[in-house]
Amino acid sequence: MGQSSSIPETPPQREASPSRRFSFKQLPVMSTPDQNDDESDRSDTVDGRDYTLDLPDECLGIIFHCLGSGDRKRSSLVCQRWLRVDGEHRHRLSLSAQAGILPFIPCIFARFDSVTKLALRCDRKSISIDDDSLVLISVRCRNLTRLKLRGCREITDLGMAAFAQNSKGLKKLSVGSCMFGAKAMNAVLEHCTALEELSVKRLRGIHDASEKIGAGKTPTTLKSICLKEILNGQCFGPLIVSSKNLKTLKLFRCLGDWDRVLEMLGNGNRGLTEIHLERIQVTDLGLSAIAKCSNLEILHIVKAPECSNFGLICVAENCKLLRKLHIDGWRTNRIGDEGLIAVARDCPEIQELVLIGVNPTSLSLAAIASNCKKLERLALCGSGTIGDDEFACIAAKCVALKKLCIKGCPISNVGLKTLAWGCPNLAKIKVKKCKGVSGEVAEWLRERRGSLTVNWDSGEIVPLDAAAGLSGGVESSMEFPLDPVAVTIAPSSSNNPLALFRTKFGFFSGRSFVPCTFRRWSVSENSNNGNL
Repeated sequence: MGQSSSIPETPPQREASPSRRFSFKQLPVMSTPDQNDDESDRSDTVDGRDYTLDLPDECLGIIFHCLGSGDRKRSSLVCQRWLRVDGEHRHRLSLSAQAGILPFIPCIFARFDSVTKLALRCDRKSISIDDDSLVLISVRCRNLTRLKLRGCREITDLGMAAFAQNSKGLKKLSVGSCMFGAKAMNAVLEHCTALEELSVKRLRGIHDASEKIGAGKTPTTLKSICLKEILNGQCFGPLIVSSKNLKTLKLFRCLGDWDRVLEMLGNGNRGLTEIHLERIQVTDLGLSAIAKCSNLEILHIVKAPECSNFGLICVAENCKLLRKLHIDGWRTNRIGDEGLIAVARDCPEIQELVLIGVNPTSLSLAAIASNCKKLERLALCGSGTIGDDEFACIAAKCVALKKLCIKGCPISNVGLKTLAWGCPNLAKIKVKKCKGVSGEVAEWLRERRGSLTVNWDSGEIVPLDAAAGLSGGVESSMEFPLDPVAVTIAPSSSNNPLALFRTKFGFFSGRSFVPCTFRRWSVSENSNNGNL
């Protein structure tokens, strides 16, 4: 009496509301000796339970893969377990390849021990990593399958040779603005027997006195070669010719005569499916050699002024599986109706046709529209012969057309209105730099065809050279994508020894509207499909 009970009273239970669903008191969980490091993280959750402790590391790693770069880096700092899981499940890494990184390489790759795709970038104002750093990376990163080097000017032939010996599982290599030369490339080809894709851009050590690349042992798995802005690109000729399983060849702004290399290629490898030729010295003789590749599906002929209707006819008559054809005639009028009629007659599988600086008439356009029943994407840019009559021909006969791009052509509102009744499958149209087209008719067309996306832009016509070549997205397709969860992303840079040729030959320009347009359309479609 007068004394309180020694048995503590049970506090009244509170009903859990949705707003307090994560505010329950911490529940005891059995732990193992391996989880001692994670138990310290529990003390931080005084008022609630950490439900991620119930997730296996594999599931948590999959969640990390779905995060963007910034979110993933911030998430890795939440607790020791998340830091460990992030490192174990990070397969792509991009580092600023400056000389000061050498002491930290062991720590970096001790944490990220599962990296298979590595990008090393150094800006032009900094001193890059040297041979010692590259060799140490190859020793600590044993699972490496893809490597990208940008601006690593201190790496020599010896360093690349040692790296190749330690990275025999390498499948993709992309180098740009580096100083090593032919000996380094031959060492890679000798030791990296699983190499599938090779991209070389502005390699400083390649010069006239360089030894031939690929004259010795070459990997039989090589399927793609991309050469860009190389002064003596012909030294890669033996590699191109000896790669019997080569499927893709891309040559951009490489000086010298390429007809001989293409002739040997056509005689020895007829399995090529994709060829890009941009601003290189090639004539109808080279196109005739390409015509021997009967399995060719994609062909880009960009600013090659010595190519004419004759070479295009040879390609059309022998490459009947052609699906994508891009031609930038550079307004030389050497490719016109005659070559395009041959394409319409012999290449019924054409799905994508891009004509820049070419002057087709309704004669060739009617043949293409009538015979190429699968044509879905058409771009006509900088053509002085594409008027209302030609546009009406496209609207009436291109039944399968889904995407249409018109830039810098003398069409008017009358021609654009024909789309209100033609091209029943048309989903998107872009009209740029066409002075005869007004915004009113573009708006009228939107109202007339509600499902049609109309992108209209008026303005003065600019020279095609000021709007860039077609190489904008080519290199990225060769190289592995940038790491979305990179630790340090270094700004890309390059020193350009070909500057002396810019004014004389016009070798360098920006990016073209047409390929960028098609890429944006394809990315948009992929994202829309992913949301369904």
